[in-house]
Amino acid sequence: MPSPDAPDRAPSGDRLGFATRQLHAGDEQHGPHAPRATPIYLTAGFEFDDFDQAHGRFAGTESGFSYTRVGNPTNAAAERRIADLESAKDALLVGSGQAAVATTVLALVSAGDHVVAASSLYEGTREFLRDDLSRLGITVDFVADARNLDEWDAAFRPATRLVLAESIPNPKNDVLDIAAIAAIAHRHGVPLAIDNTLATPYLVRPIEHGADIIVHSASKFLAGHGSVLGGFVVDAGTFPWGDHPDRYPQLVVDRGPDGRTHLERAGATAFTEFARRVAMRYGPSPSPLNAFLILQGIETLSLRVKHQSAAALQLAEWLEKQPGVASVDYSGLASSSYHPLAERYLPDGQGSVFAVTVHGGLEAARVFQNALQLFTRMTHLGDVRSLVLHPATTTHVGSTDEQRAARGIEPGLLRLSIGLEDVEDLIGDLAQALEAAASARLLTEAGLA
Repeated sequence: MPSPDAPDRAPSGDRLGFATRQLHAGDEQHGPHAPRATPIYLTAGFEFDDFDQAHGRFAGTESGFSYTRVGNPTNAAAERRIADLESAKDALLVGSGQAAVATTVLALVSAGDHVVAASSLYEGTREFLRDDLSRLGITVDFVADARNLDEWDAAFRPATRLVLAESIPNPKNDVLDIAAIAAIAHRHGVPLAIDNTLATPYLVRPIEHGADIIVHSASKFLAGHGSVLGGFVVDAGTFPWGDHPDRYPQLVVDRGPDGRTHLERAGATAFTEFARRVAMRYGPSPSPLNAFLILQGIETLSLRVKHQSAAALQLAEWLEKQPGVASVDYSGLASSSYHPLAERYLPDGQGSVFAVTVHGGLEAARVFQNALQLFTRMTHLGDVRSLVLHPATTTHVGSTDEQRAARGIEPGLLRLSIGLEDVEDLIGDLAQALEAAASARLLTEAGLA
């Protein structure tokens, strides 16, 4: 829970610039020593002054900290920072990005309910929605073409409780029309949750385009250095939960030990406070040490993402011209069918994660990836180091060939996450890997391999 003297979490975008806020938003003084960096409160629990204070914190009648699984000052500082940067009212830090997605869904959906989701999602999210929720009696419909607004509209049912999509989906960089999907969701009386991991609030703030909830894998660009796990659930504080008591009784009808509903107790941040209770009970607790490192990463977020996005565009433009490349999926390219949406939503950069498909299919992709020397072969994104992965044999290995083909995951497709290396060095690495793949392909065609 927030500390009793926590400042207003309202966004300060009308007062200070993004780079300033990523350094200062949500700052508090910490005790008589006034450390400039946020202290790491590495403790399981917190002392109560007396019997009544302990009761008040458990009953929800008094704010403050009790147990780190419920809240921690270091974690709360990270929550205030990301809420400010996303133009939101409140946020919750959990143990991973996947925990952020699960917490959001489990806070809003019950057995017999329904979720509408974009088909182009992180595969772990797809599997959670498709496989795990079905065991709980929750159904999901995936919208195959996110640009088809009629398909979105037709997917809703009376039992629909949540819409979930990504601002920049992985790995195809197929940008979402956030405002259009938000309008459809709101017309049906349902909140829109956007996974904003690949864009970060530096490139787009979905709440400003109508989204109600944001989730992040803080392990990626926010932390930035591939060293920690963490996730955020971010609440715009604007969805009218009180207009839908039959759909969201856990927020509007059910009463706690203090006799109040979450909406009566927390007002605009009722969803976050309930999500905090869900996370407390399911237990995806973040370490305060990880929260500290995420805060450290956020301090340089704009610098890294700006450089990485510019480098990704240079590399995508170069790759598109190479004879060994079949296609490049990057919305920053003028040739991309998503370029108009990118110009609208991502004028400061189109992110640094995109797909390149090499000629020669699976074997060419294998040779290409193995030949790379600067790109690290690993399953991660948003690192300061450039990364490469072959989705068809890793993240999407559980899908059939037909399912992969339907989502554009071809055998020769590789996912690139661009880091902070010199662009010329990365081009050199890609060039020699393409040459290796071309040589192997020629040998195979000549029957010599």
